[in-house]
Amino acid sequence: MNHVMTKVAIDAMKKRKKKGTDDGVHHISDARKELLQDLAREQGTPIFVIDHEKLRDNYREFRENLPKVQVYFAVKANSNLEIVKTLYQMGSSFDVASMPEFMIVYENIRKMPAKERQDWIWDKIIYANTIKPIETLEALDKYNPLVTFDNIEELKKLRRHAPHAGLVLRIRVPNTGSLVELSSKFGAHPGESVDLIVAAFDMGLVVEGISFHVGSQCTNFENYVQALQLSADIINEVETRTGRKIRILDIGGGFPVKYHPEVKSFKILAKQLNAEIKRLFPKDMQILAEPGRFLVANACTVVAKVVGKAFRDGKPCYYINDGVYHTYSGQVFDHSNYPVLSFKEGETHISAVFGPTCDAFDTITLSAELPDLDIGDLVYSENIGAYSHASSTYFNGFPPAKVVHINK
Repeated sequence: MNHVMTKVAIDAMKKRKKKGTDDGVHHISDARKELLQDLAREQGTPIFVIDHEKLRDNYREFRENLPKVQVYFAVKANSNLEIVKTLYQMGSSFDVASMPEFMIVYENIRKMPAKERQDWIWDKIIYANTIKPIETLEALDKYNPLVTFDNIEELKKLRRHAPHAGLVLRIRVPNTGSLVELSSKFGAHPGESVDLIVAAFDMGLVVEGISFHVGSQCTNFENYVQALQLSADIINEVETRTGRKIRILDIGGGFPVKYHPEVKSFKILAKQLNAEIKRLFPKDMQILAEPGRFLVANACTVVAKVVGKAFRDGKPCYYINDGVYHTYSGQVFDHSNYPVLSFKEGETHISAVFGPTCDAFDTITLSAELPDLDIGDLVYSENIGAYSHASSTYFNGFPPAKVVHINK
């Protein structure tokens, strides 16, 4: 269930003085800490707090630094419908990877006349999962969607079950230095790419573009440089061999979030991307990108409660009512670390923090720096909006954190 912050809490937040840090990492202010505690007392715990003004700020930052790139939000990063609505209102398009994700986006446009919906989907949704069940292709075909592929068997399925789709070939590119590597599972080898595109044309299909993904949370910006060069080479060879124009370039996601000060600024990457795109591609090339983490990671905070306390293996151990089967799932599936922080001040000690389930795997950290906490105290983790709540389960009967929206 989603909950919106009460007017009392909003007014209280506006009255408080905000503070910040200068390390480039998004840290919540003292005023926001007070607000989070108020919300936890009001709504109960755990709560997953989504700040829609931060979502809008992130969208604006992306567009200001890459003005020629159309945003296709990667819904898998956080598929909350209200997030989709906010980004839709900002002008975002969407990258979906399943029919349920497609329908989340479709909910925002279902009131349009049928013809307008069909045209909108062509411009505003890309189905970027290269492998699609036959049932999905048949359901998508009536919308004339833009879809990705990376192998000949998928082309055969598309010709038979979604012949009206516009195709985008995903190529395999370097993923060195990315938090989550994707190239071992997706992407056609560059040496086979031109032949695949020609095969698609021979089947009577329409190839609209090239796409790539350098891996999630990419901190090695050279990946983008190499991927852009590979894409330009493939496009040039296709046009030379076939005389057909390729006019969509999807540069994927991977845009880094400053989880810690060592992560290079997005502005540095954007400057490189703008220069390489200008150098390698014609002015009429449509550039798409699929930011997910970049838009939602630092827009969300989780607040949980200490429900148990022990002393084990020479350190304090705290048991909280959220864990790796829930909001902290990103520590497993996304290889991210979300420090557990305390609202309480005082001398800190190296402590262990465990989730609420009966599985020892439900270990959030063995090295949190926390003051002495009591049962009932609140803790929080910031910058936890991507690939976290979206992967929550009901394991052991514990439900996902309640979603609370602020600044909608």
